[in-house]
Amino acid sequence: MADATQPTAVNRSNAEHYRWGVDCDAWYLMKDPQFTVIEELMPPGSAETRHHHTKAQQFFFILSGEVLMEIDGEVTLVRAGSGIRILPGMKHQIRNPSPEAVRLLVVSHPPSRGDRIDDQDNDVNKRDDKKNRKS
Repeated sequence: MADATQPTAVNRSNAEHYRWGVDCDAWYLMKDPQFTVIEELMPPGSAETRHHHTKAQQFFFILSGEVLMEIDGEVTLVRAGSGIRILPGMKHQIRNPSPEAVRLLVVSHPPSRGDRIDDQDNDVNKRDDKKNRKS
């Protein structure tokens, strides 16, 4: 096992992997008690359940493709090379309505694991992925 205090290059091939939702992939590029950096791959048509965090703030940065990010009922198109900040308490849902896969980074401070509350008003996406989602 590598010494966590030593700088080591990390990528999808050596990062901890998990799946969420329907066919979405995620890799912990940085997993620290203070913050996480996760690379995610969302296939066409995928979405997460609308939810919020009580403590964690998040920053979603789109590497390739484009997503619709709903925040407190307002929908914003976020294209590759752009990011959007989500503050604690903001209800949010990311969706990939495009015919192409989307790659993105999600930075959370503090980590969002265990701080997620799914919201009951999931009218945009009825799929229940909370049992698979780790954030």
